[in-house]
Formats: sequence, C-alpha cells, structure tokens
Amino acid sequence: MFLNTLTPKFYVALTGTSSLISGLILIFEWWYFRKYGTSFIEQVSVSHLRPLLGGVDSGTPSNSNSSNGDADSNRQSVSECKVWRNPLNLFRGAEYNRYTWVTGREPLTYYDMNLSAQDHQTFFTCDSDHLRPADAIMQKAWRERNPQARISAAHEALELEDCATAYILLAEEEATTIMEAERLFKQALKAGEGCYRRSQQLQHHGTQYEAQHRRDTNVLVYIKRRLAMCSRKLGRTREAVKMMRDLCVFQLMKEFPLLSMFNIHENLLESLLELQNYADVQAVLAKYDDISLPKSATICYTAALLKARAVSDKFSPEAASRRGLSTAEMNAVEAIHRAVEFNPHVPKYLLEMKSLILPPEHILKRGDSEAIAYAFFHLQHWKRVEGALNLLHCTWEGTFRMIPYPLEKGHLFYPYPICTETADRELLPTVFHEVSVYPKKELPFFILFTAGLCSFTAMLALLTHQFPELMGVFAKAFLSTLFAPLNFLMEKVESILPSSLWHQLTRI
Repeated sequence: MFLNTLTPKFYVALTGTSSLISGLILIFEWWYFRKYGTSFIEQVSVSHLRPLLGGVDSGTPSNSNSSNGDADSNRQSVSECKVWRNPLNLFRGAEYNRYTWVTGREPLTYYDMNLSAQDHQTFFTCDSDHLRPADAIMQKAWRERNPQARISAAHEALELEDCATAYILLAEEEATTIMEAERLFKQALKAGEGCYRRSQQLQHHGTQYEAQHRRDTNVLVYIKRRLAMCSRKLGRTREAVKMMRDLCVFQLMKEFPLLSMFNIHENLLESLLELQNYADVQAVLAKYDDISLPKSATICYTAALLKARAVSDKFSPEAASRRGLSTAEMNAVEAIHRAVEFNPHVPKYLLEMKSLILPPEHILKRGDSEAIAYAFFHLQHWKRVEGALNLLHCTWEGTFRMIPYPLEKGHLFYPYPICTETADRELLPTVFHEVSVYPKKELPFFILFTAGLCSFTAMLALLTHQFPELMGVFAKAFLSTLFAPLNFLMEKVESILPSSLWHQLTRI
C-alpha cells in the first residue's frame, strides 16, 4: 500500500536530494584530498571509528621491539623532513621584489618568510644586545613583520653607529640591484670585522662575551658568503670561488654548529661548474659526498653530471640496447639512478617537462622545493655538457623499477619520507605552482564511490523527471524485487509458527 501511494514527484525529490548530498560530499572529499593528500572519510574511519570497533590503536605498541622500531622510524621521519635554508637563496629586494613588481605575484609564502625571520634572529642576535643601542633596535627589527618597519629600524640603528646587521637588512630588503646590495654588504663587512676582532679578544671573559663572539662570527660568515654570491651574479666568478674557498676553510676551523647550516660548499660547486673546472668539482665532491654527511640534490646530481659527462657525447640508446652498456656508461646510469632516488622531482625540471619558478628561501631535502632550487641554478650546467640531458631522459625512469614501493623500502637511501608534500605546500606558492608529488597518489576509494553515486542518482533524477510513469513502474518493480526475499522469509515464518504466537509477536 505504501509503494502504491508514492507519486513520481517523490522519486524525483528522492533522487535529486541524493544526488545533491553525494555531490557535496564529493566536492568536500576532493578539496580535502587536494589540500591534505588523503581522504577525509578514510582518515576519520582509521583515526576514530577503528578504535571504537576494537581495532588496534597505532599509538599503542604491542611490545618493546615494535616500540623501538616506531621510535626509530619517527626519528627518521623528523630528520628527513627537516627544513633547510636554501644555500643559493635569492636577494629579497633585488630579485624577489622585482619579480613581484613585474608579475604581481608573491614568490615567497608566509611560512617561508617566517622561517627566514627566525633564522635572522638566531644568526644576528644574542642575549647581550640590550647593552648596545643599535643592536637592541635591530633585535626588534628582525621580529617585525612589516618590511617597511624593518627598513626604518635599520636606518634608525645606523644613525647611532655603524651596525653590521643593519647594513645586512638593507642589502637584503631595500637594495633593488645586486650592485647596490654589494655596496651595502661591503659596508657591513667593514663594521662586522671590527666587531669580530673586539669580541674575539674578550670571548674567554665569560659566557656573555662568548655569545657575542658567536653572533659576530655568524654575521661575518653571512656577509662574506653574500658578497661571494654578489660577485658570482655580477660575473666575477673566479673572485667568488676564491671567497667561497676561504669560507669553507673558515667553516672547518670554527666549531660553531650554525656555520654548517650555510652549506657554503654548494655555492662553491655551482661556481666551479660555471667555470667548467670539473677537476675541482670532483675534489669538492670527494670531500663532502660522504656517508656521514647529509646528502643533497646538489651533491647527488653533480656527481651524476660528472659521470655522465664522460660518456654522454657518444651515448646512443639504440647502440646501447644492441651491444649493452659499457663500464663507464653503467657507472653513469647508476649515478643517475642514485640521484633520482634521492630526489625524484628534479628530472622533470631539468628536462623542462615542468616549468620552473623562483626558488624559495628554504627547502625540504628530497622534496619539490629542493628540486626547484637545484634546477633553477644548475639547468644551464646540464645543458652545457653535450648529451647529458639525453642520457638523463633515457635512464631516469628506470629508477622506479628498482624501488616500486618507495615509501616502504629504499634502495640506496632511506625510504622516501611521506611528509614532503605537506611541507612543500607550505614552502611553495601553490597559487601558480602545482606541487610535484612522489609517489603519485591514486584517488581514494571514497572519492570514486561518491563520484559514481552522484552521477548515478543525478541520472535517475533526470530520467524520473522526464519519464515519471515509466520510472515509477521501474521503481516499484525494483523495490518489489528487493523486498521479495524478505517477504518469502516472512511467509515461511508465518507457516512455521502458530498463528496465535505470531499474532502476539506482531502486536508487540
């Protein structure tokens, strides 16, 4: 009786509402997947519903061995997903701001600039800054979010005395050309060397003086490194190489942890490649491409470039498939596979399969941000070596056959960290750049399910609206078929149970 009283309008409303709800779920699921890389329904099911249904809580280790393994994997994840300062970061005033003036786009994210502000406070301030008025002003300036307020504070500090950190801020943010930035850095060098000599004499008089000397050392190294980068950008590459070599020696002599964050050897490698001084490049790699040191895309891909250079000019995939790879070619291919395993995002930028953007001020090793930073400066060096990009094009995808499940097991390195996509989305301007994801994630089941459900119910709503009588017949036939097993079961129960008992049950 209930089915016979239903009108076609009811079916139109039912299917239309179902289509609307499933469509809204589909839109939300797709947005959540694009933003966080996972399905919302799946995440809620695993995180909240699974423990309620008696599933194993991933946060509770079953025994001491699994607890130790989880701790080791957590430590590995944290170390792999550490954000590093880009050794080749551009000048904010002379390069990033010029890009903004021309295109109207912001090349740096708020997260990236906030990390830079924290770095500057770490590098250029200490607890005794309140004893010197200019340093006290600069301590507040590095915490300012407004660029104009920072620049005004730097000018105010320079009115009191020659302050090295004030010159640094103006060179980084106010100078609109590299030549102007170099002039300000030279003034900063003169002021910084004076502070360094004074604090060097007093560093053993107490912890306060030791902190001042450590800060003055950071300031001096930073200034010399940026001056070397200015020389490199202005075409004085040999002068830049000499300055970078001196900084590398200074960095090895001083045992301050912060100096290792500058990674000056990567600046040196890029400058030596520009000079095509491959023997010195190999010597630097021999010193820094060590198992105990953290790897980088610059080290891995530069090593691959040097080995590819020996065979790339005569390499032919057709000839190699006929006769097999020679020893030198095998070494080059293995070096490329090693580099691609470390950072699989780089080849698409080197092969110009994906467009480049300005590199961020911070990078995530093995992530898309590091790939952009490497390709931005090193693409020209690969193009200069005849056949190197052709060899890369023919061999780089073979890496993925060796590590079909990179999140679970690596080949030459640790398994690929799963946190890179989230961190890269914070570091890179996703408004005009599509973040490279590895391994490429398939659409979750619930997105496909809701898409199918939305399409099916929308089609039913359209057919019911166009052919109400016919769809009503189909709906009644479908519901009758659906309830047929239940009706059959009810009839069997009625025939088995006594009529009086069945009557009492129905009344209840």
